[in-house]
Amino acid sequence: MNLRVPGVALTGFFWLLLATATLPAESFRVATYNLENYLDAPTYTRPRIKSPEARAKIRESIRALHPDVIALEEMGTTNALLELRGSLRADGWDFPYWEHVSGFDTNIHLAVLSKFPIIARRPHTNDTFLLDGRSFQVSRGFAEVDLQVSTNFTFTLIAAHLKSKRPVPDADEAEQRLGEAKVLRGIIDERLQANPDLPLVVLGDMNDVKDAPSTRALMGRGKYRLVDTRPAERNGDTTPPSSARMAPRDITWTEYFAKEDTYTRIDYILVSKAMATHWLPAETYVLSLPNWGVGSDHRPLVAGFDTRAQP
Repeated sequence: MNLRVPGVALTGFFWLLLATATLPAESFRVATYNLENYLDAPTYTRPRIKSPEARAKIRESIRALHPDVIALEEMGTTNALLELRGSLRADGWDFPYWEHVSGFDTNIHLAVLSKFPIIARRPHTNDTFLLDGRSFQVSRGFAEVDLQVSTNFTFTLIAAHLKSKRPVPDADEAEQRLGEAKVLRGIIDERLQANPDLPLVVLGDMNDVKDAPSTRALMGRGKYRLVDTRPAERNGDTTPPSSARMAPRDITWTEYFAKEDTYTRIDYILVSKAMATHWLPAETYVLSLPNWGVGSDHRPLVAGFDTRAQP
């Protein structure tokens, strides 16, 4: 762990001690968080920058998750990412390694902050798909990195932010989202066909429910189907599912959509079968934090893993 004691505030040092006390040395956490326009300067389509109060709540949320790696959606420029990274470091939470990916959308981007070395980078910024004979670009691209957790364990992480449900004049938003999901699925299949035992995490804001065509396409079928870690609130719920086909009735929503006044699970942490053998379900959850909405319209989620295969 990268601990910089000089100048570390007591609160930041507390978070570090709490994190190291919670998981054994072989374990680590991977998180994802849509920051809702983490901009340091207004743009034509997104005129509001992130307020100090919102930035503080986002940092509080990230510290509460204790992530070793976190994928960030709706990140602004590289300067905005480095501001967040520097502010977290001042709180005692240091991410020495980072990635910033800019796609077709010039306003918001994908980013990754990591305590582990990034040993390979494969940003996807120019992928296209056909829709009714027309070519479309994947709006935010995909961030793909290989991370060295320990001498004997590495894994691949792919972060995504698929097309939103906001209508656009060019095409149907659901069909665009499906097109982007198929492109991402093609990347996943390429990786797993080359190495079926690849520890792979695919995460981010997929902008639709689990049974939607885009989400189903992303998860895939057969031997390369991804496992849904389905993080839920740590609120004491222990009720088992009502049937073998049903998931437990726990609280898994990740986004509040003000226009419809709905709370929906549209953010995911999906893993390959090889990565699932290292997954710690007990360390996987959606963060429930007072005044969470000050920071973003999304809640962050985290999954725990162990470099040793789990029984």
